[in-house]
Amino acid sequence: MYDVVIIGGGPAGSALGSYLSMAGVSNIIIEKDFHPRHHVGESLVTSTIRVFKDIGFLETMESEGFVRKYGAAWHPTNKSGEFAIRFSEFPQPGVDQDYVYHVDRAKFDLLMLKHARSLGSQVMQGVTVKEVLFEDDQATGVRVDVGGEQVDIPARAVVDASGRATILGNSLKLREKDPVFNQFAVYSWFEDVDRGSGESEDYIHIYFLPTERGWTWQIPITETITSVGVVAEREVFKQARQGKEEYFDHHVNSTPDLARAMAGAKRVADFETEADYSYSMRRFVGNGWLLVGDAARFVDPIFSSGVSIALEGAKSAGEILVKALSDGDVSEEALLPYETHMKSGVTIWYEFIRLYYKLMHLFTYFISSEEHRHQILQLLQGEVYDRETAPVLDAMRDLIRTVEETPGHIWKDHLTDVPVD
Repeated sequence: MYDVVIIGGGPAGSALGSYLSMAGVSNIIIEKDFHPRHHVGESLVTSTIRVFKDIGFLETMESEGFVRKYGAAWHPTNKSGEFAIRFSEFPQPGVDQDYVYHVDRAKFDLLMLKHARSLGSQVMQGVTVKEVLFEDDQATGVRVDVGGEQVDIPARAVVDASGRATILGNSLKLREKDPVFNQFAVYSWFEDVDRGSGESEDYIHIYFLPTERGWTWQIPITETITSVGVVAEREVFKQARQGKEEYFDHHVNSTPDLARAMAGAKRVADFETEADYSYSMRRFVGNGWLLVGDAARFVDPIFSSGVSIALEGAKSAGEILVKALSDGDVSEEALLPYETHMKSGVTIWYEFIRLYYKLMHLFTYFISSEEHRHQILQLLQGEVYDRETAPVLDAMRDLIRTVEETPGHIWKDHLTDVPVD
């Protein structure tokens, strides 16, 4: 019997396995795919550095030569221009470098899984978890398919880190579709993208598009390869009645800075799509089980929040599991502090994203504001677990209210129809 079975070998599962192994807690990571495998979500935020340091992985991030990300930039819809932030403007506790990384997720995820194994986690790849086993409402292990045979693996606790497969959440019928967002992305990798010059060359670049909640990411993966993805409401894609390439090209050419950046680009991978961007599970914990990362909650990735939430969840889950197993109590009540902490963080991320989409093209007002810029940086860098430290969210709400309630306000047409209450 293992102390903990972890379903999924992505960043959440690998980081959790690393934390548990370092604490002497036996664990096995069960991954249905064989790494390396393709995955979207290629740009990180600086709060992830703390986890990399905790588990001894930061040296690997440096030695593998991932592109360093020093900041982020936003581009307007109808004219050329750039509003940028640099991470060095907001020093973070436990983060003693002014950059994070853009990553090839196939490479990054494999390295993290190998790191967990080097610390003591057992790893099974190419093995599908068929179900989580329960006795009297208590998770007691998993049933897996190994070469066509069903095998039971008992454990004192089970963690679902299966990403958007949400194996345990789906089986317990905990999934709730987001009532606001139904985003759809079309993306690929390109060579010869014009990233500009100067210090923002390797930033993540976000281009506002002249369509409902539309934007495009530009993420440098290597010195020569750039990830570019078009995001809009799923209904926009359906109504366009275009193939992926035609749809992508149409939006790329709809805004001047993006059209310039992509003018000489050559696609080097197939187009991929991602849908059903936002959802949540009603509960993150139960008797003998936890949900971590995308298996618990997925919010629109415009602020590169995915891996950040996954790693923070792994850290928090590791702490609570070590204590619970030591105390001999893995009940829902014992695990509940994990849920409280993580729901606080993803709720703040979600509020920030909804306000952002409501303001959309007016968001740069807050980036440029001397009063609010520091707090925007704080949020963008992953410090999102205490609502009281982010009064800028109230300032964003106040601006929206002023614009909506002022007859003839010149910014009224710039607000979108996203509900913020």
